[in-house]
Amino acid sequence: MTKITELKNGIRLITDRVETVDTVGFGIWVNVGTRHEDMRTSGVAHMVEHMLFKGTPNRTAKDISDQIEAVGGNMNAYTAREMTAYYCHLLREDLDLAIDVIGDMIRNSTMPQDEIERERGVILQEIKMYQDTPDDLVMDYFAEASYPNQSLGANGLGSPEHIRGMTRDDLMNYMTSKYTPNNFIISIAGNINHDHILSKIDHDFGSMMMGAEPTKIPANYNPSDRIIKKDTEQTHIVVGFEAPNRYDDDYTTARVLSVLLGGGMSSRLFQEIRERRGLVYSISSVYDTVSDHGVLGFYAGTGPEQVKELMPAAINELKKLIDDKITIEELNRAKAQMKTSVLMSRERIMTRADQNGRSMLYYGHESRPQELIEKINAVTAEDIQ
Repeated sequence: MTKITELKNGIRLITDRVETVDTVGFGIWVNVGTRHEDMRTSGVAHMVEHMLFKGTPNRTAKDISDQIEAVGGNMNAYTAREMTAYYCHLLREDLDLAIDVIGDMIRNSTMPQDEIERERGVILQEIKMYQDTPDDLVMDYFAEASYPNQSLGANGLGSPEHIRGMTRDDLMNYMTSKYTPNNFIISIAGNINHDHILSKIDHDFGSMMMGAEPTKIPANYNPSDRIIKKDTEQTHIVVGFEAPNRYDDDYTTARVLSVLLGGGMSSRLFQEIRERRGLVYSISSVYDTVSDHGVLGFYAGTGPEQVKELMPAAINELKKLIDDKITIEELNRAKAQMKTSVLMSRERIMTRADQNGRSMLYYGHESRPQELIEKINAVTAEDIQ
């Protein structure tokens, strides 16, 4: 059972009571991400995420990790295009500790200069790690080719030049202007009491002052071809095209299409390109959406000598979606995969908290799996074609 309360300063608290578990998932979802950056400071959102773990007047960086791990919990964060999240999974009797620690990080981070210099090196190593992971790197190139010269398409880690030039003022200005309570969703799932948590949240966060709503430049989809020469054993390929955004009436239809095209071992691309032709180890569909745009297509990793056969074969599978009848069997299989994934995810308590946090940011309400299943069931072969 979920309950939602909005505090006077705009923080929205959502709790999801699950009486049969002993752990809780807790987190703060912030309504800003990499697309809210200035291109001059690309990578600042991700660097702020790192720096929040580096100490407050009340806790050192080591204290932050030690206090959570001392009770067996784990804590992490992630930065996405339109949101940033800080979360913790631990035993329910330690929930107040998680609220104290993450709340302290959000409200009181000091971002000391020596830690900035240390973390600058860490992020530069993270960038190098991604540069050595071509199946991840090709997705970054694909985003840049879809949305050139704008924060929506920029690498969320930032370039080495941007990271080296990032100042403490850049970090603090980003945080003080965007990490305001009206941009916060606090989501908690587990065997919990909403009123008790509300009192704790109000005590810890109620004095924070509201700020401006985040602004973003509208998506400017201006795709181009990009070919990057890199010394790797495989050629990594992404092909994509314009697709429904997160709020489009055809969003669920496009998701079903994505699964049918390349969502599993029984999908069209996997069966034709890997099973029948043996051209790849890995091939899958790609459906990437934000609030005002989307791209849909496929990823493949293959040997350079196989590209000449792979490309027309894969493109032909896209054409066949238009020309050939989609069978009821493959449609039902794709729907079953999606519905099973929705329901299985509800059995993971941290995932429930994450889904509710993201749903509140995107749609203004808790995650509603039954509504999603009804939308999936309603998709027809004609809708897809």
